[in-house]
Amino acid sequence: MVQLHVKRGDESQFLFKTTVDAPLETVIQQITAIYNGRLKVDRLCSEIPELADHGIALPPNMQGLTEEQIVELKLKDEWEDNCVPSGGPVFRKDEIGRRNGQAPNDKMKEVLTRTVEEAKALISKKQAQANICVTMEMVKEALDQLRGAVMIVYPMGLPPHDPIRMEFEDQEDLSGTQASLQVITEDECQLWWAAKEMQRGKKLQDYIGKNEKTKLVVKIQKKGQGAPAREPVITDEQQKQMMMHYHRRQEELKKLEEADDDSYLDSEWSDRQALKKQFQGLTNIKWGPR
Repeated sequence: MVQLHVKRGDESQFLFKTTVDAPLETVIQQITAIYNGRLKVDRLCSEIPELADHGIALPPNMQGLTEEQIVELKLKDEWEDNCVPSGGPVFRKDEIGRRNGQAPNDKMKEVLTRTVEEAKALISKKQAQANICVTMEMVKEALDQLRGAVMIVYPMGLPPHDPIRMEFEDQEDLSGTQASLQVITEDECQLWWAAKEMQRGKKLQDYIGKNEKTKLVVKIQKKGQGAPAREPVITDEQQKQMMMHYHRRQEELKKLEEADDDSYLDSEWSDRQALKKQFQGLTNIKWGPR
């Protein structure tokens, strides 16, 4: 199996396994699905802790308003009584005003927090360091874990305007957000290797040959953004190791230079004729006037 190390820019994303005879159309489709799926899991893992801390999202027309403004405008959250966490709510005010403050109790909060950590670990970038390839099944498993945890804590479900429910139903609105800049649709995704775009309609073997044990770094890029920067000849870690080796070598050479110093030969104790001179009374002889 060919192993592709997928990056965006200089940032490592995940490892992906395929075959040399795989059509690039299929490879790009699968890589894009995993990449965007990981982004969805990341967004959920950022939002669910807010649910655990402050409860469900307020309706859009109530978000950001003070309690006085809500009373003055006679607004009411119709979902507050229906979407109650298991075990009853605990009031924790949301200072930002996005959520209603009716948070789950500590036991239910722990369920959400633990599941978030497990889902993060499943699709983590550290999987690449451990030489573990991420698959779409792993992304779906992470999403199912998060969905299951939310259902345990909120058996009646979340309101339709809650960003967590919208993510699960693929109805999320990312317009105007930083997250929207990270998403790459399948149509605009390009795959680059060795400063060459891997064209759709060809097979992987058209670029890398027929060796199934090939490992290479590929980069995903949005169409129209040009070629991504080439990979450095050596990585930062390799450069650090080289610098450490050079420093150690310099220290060793310095010690060897000090060890080769022969100035000790001028010392009295190193004179091989010292005993003979002592018997002959030739020691401590000083030349010159007294």
